[in-house]
Amino acid sequence: MKKSVLIVGAGHGLSSSLARLCAENNMSVALVARNIKKLENLAKDINATLHKCDTSKINEVSNLFKNLDQTIGTPDLVVYNPSARVRGPIEDLDPEDTLKALKVTCFGAFLVAQQATKRMLKRGNGSIFFTGASAGVKGFPNSSVFAMGKFGLRGLAQSLARELHPKNIHVGHFVIDGGIKSSTRKDIDDNLLDPDQIAKTYMELHLQHRSTWAWEIELRPWVEHF
Repeated sequence: MKKSVLIVGAGHGLSSSLARLCAENNMSVALVARNIKKLENLAKDINATLHKCDTSKINEVSNLFKNLDQTIGTPDLVVYNPSARVRGPIEDLDPEDTLKALKVTCFGAFLVAQQATKRMLKRGNGSIFFTGASAGVKGFPNSSVFAMGKFGLRGLAQSLARELHPKNIHVGHFVIDGGIKSSTRKDIDDNLLDPDQIAKTYMELHLQHRSTWAWEIELRPWVEHF
């Protein structure tokens, strides 16, 4: 059967670059987002399927994978990208908005990973990747909500790597430390991460031989301080 990829939280930038690269590698591509209308042109270009889903909701994630069972089957690669930010000093933060953000950034990743793992265990292999950020390894002022979500995401990935690597499921976490180049962000002398180059690194990790699996990779432009 043709290899496949599920990109959750798809949009422009990194997700688009990854989708195009996977299509170039003859993989079936399934794109997931709450707003799939924005993905119509990309889907048409690479013959991808579109799936509307709010990954913070248990039933919607379950139904997403049930639908995939009838189309592409169990994905060979699952990439979880969604995140939500709520900025400000802790005394001003809205608890409901905070909970919503944590569900998107962290709990949704658990739901997707759980459904993917159930299927990959039956098949005997697969890759599950999570897109993290520098906020997952260092908390910044007025960014406690984003830090909680990304620290939780990294903890999930690290735990799953130890749990699932011995079961032939490759778990990867990517620390994206820096701004990503886009049509609205000018790149001067490679001072921003190139989304096409990030996508290549995702693919390289997916294709790693299991004798040398990495679970985490940090990516940053050469001018970024860390």
